[in-house]
Amino acid sequence: MAPAEALRSAYLARASAPAKAVKGSAGVTGSKRRVPRVATILTVVAAVLVLGALAFPLWSVQLTAPQYPEGLGMKILAHTVRGATTTDLDNINHLNRYIGMKSIEPDAIPELRIMPWIIVALSIAGLAVAASRRRLPLYGWIAAFAAVSLAGLVDFWKWEYDYGHNLDPRAVLKIPGMSYQPPIIGARQLLNFRALSVPAAGGVMLMLALALAALAGVLVWRESRRAHYTG
Repeated sequence: MAPAEALRSAYLARASAPAKAVKGSAGVTGSKRRVPRVATILTVVAAVLVLGALAFPLWSVQLTAPQYPEGLGMKILAHTVRGATTTDLDNINHLNRYIGMKSIEPDAIPELRIMPWIIVALSIAGLAVAASRRRLPLYGWIAAFAAVSLAGLVDFWKWEYDYGHNLDPRAVLKIPGMSYQPPIIGARQLLNFRALSVPAAGGVMLMLALALAALAGVLVWRESRRAHYTG
């Protein structure tokens, strides 16, 4: 009986060994899919910056001309548009009507009603992704962040195009072929006005957040590649 028992014990030991190995390899694979701590921290910082952008203007448009040496300014926030001073937006709208442009009425811009919710959702999603510490959700969040940012810039361009090209034919000043669309970024001469359009504090925060999120994605990708070749 002793030899038979010995053979039976050896067979059972060999049969159980592969199962343990598979279990161990699954654990290693799961650990390789975890996001490194540095990338998690970058994701958290990016998500906080996204939320913080709500408190600041996203974009700034400045107009200067000889008759307005101090300039006229317009600040675009996630939820409204306001003048750099209490009278700037009214003065800009007065000039707009003179050349046939529509008045800028924040309540008539539907994007301003949904943009704050998009920003909040993006920030919460980023924090959830950081808490999960998983690669695929992080990649998905970065892609969604980039897509939302691109869609926002395209929508902003279309908004500027509509205001600068769809002019009232009954305007006091009409110049054939003239349009008044300010640039998204940079300066442009519009009659005797020089329009300067640049990201404001909130816009810079969103750009920095996207850069940090992209850096987190690169770090995770490099770590996954390193783990693949070494393990």
